[in-house]
Amino acid sequence: MEHANNLEIGKNIVVNGIATNYHDVGTGAPVLLIHGSGPGVTAWANWRLTIPELSQHCRVIAPDVAGFGYTQRLPDFKYGLAGWVAQMVGLLDALDIPCADIVGNSFGGALALALAIRHPQRVRRLVLMGSAGVAFPITPALDAVWGYQPSIENMRKLLDIFAYDRTLMSDELAELRYKASIQSGFQETFSSMFPAPRQNSVDALASREQDIRAIPHETLVIHGREDQVIPLSSSLTLADWISRSQLHVYGRCGHWTQIEHAARFSKLVTQFLTES
Repeated sequence: MEHANNLEIGKNIVVNGIATNYHDVGTGAPVLLIHGSGPGVTAWANWRLTIPELSQHCRVIAPDVAGFGYTQRLPDFKYGLAGWVAQMVGLLDALDIPCADIVGNSFGGALALALAIRHPQRVRRLVLMGSAGVAFPITPALDAVWGYQPSIENMRKLLDIFAYDRTLMSDELAELRYKASIQSGFQETFSSMFPAPRQNSVDALASREQDIRAIPHETLVIHGREDQVIPLSSSLTLADWISRSQLHVYGRCGHWTQIEHAARFSKLVTQFLTES
């Protein structure tokens, strides 16, 4: 089998007509992890350090969002919040999960936010990490991420942008993520999702202020202080607007809190989701 040893490929389930690749690990209260939008990203690449720890306490479900990873790419799928949120809710339906905790990273944070707004009864608690979902002037780093053109050199530059500690970003990782980004259909779909001018994509992922302020859920907002991709001000705004929120900012940390501070991140999220 071509993908037999590929850890990024988990289980497969049809959601709204889309064959969706997802990981389903552990037992207990369900937690849905929604990944970010970097080139070549998959749920496993994004959450590989989080899943082992969190799954000791919860049932962790981590799908590849439509247009990313090993989830089927349908030519007529309309990429946008409505379609992506419908896929996430459809996945919960297909797995017979009426309500789950939702953890969203960056782009996935915008999806988590929109899901909580549009389907509040499907969400118990919310975690937003380096989250999009509010309007902000696009950063040069995010413009570079969404404007990625495949090469090992370009991937290495992006990895350096993502992390505060650049020693974490090895040549091997750059080659691995580059190879992921050039698999059949990956780049074509990726470039079509976030076309220039990419400020439009930031705005399209944003939820309305009055809707965010009305979110009733307990919410944990997490951000890396040195994040170049999504500005810290985005999480400060979310923490201000969501009444039942708490904010945790990691110093000496870029956009990948769950990788740069993996143990601390997993401990913080586990405690938040399991406390009574």
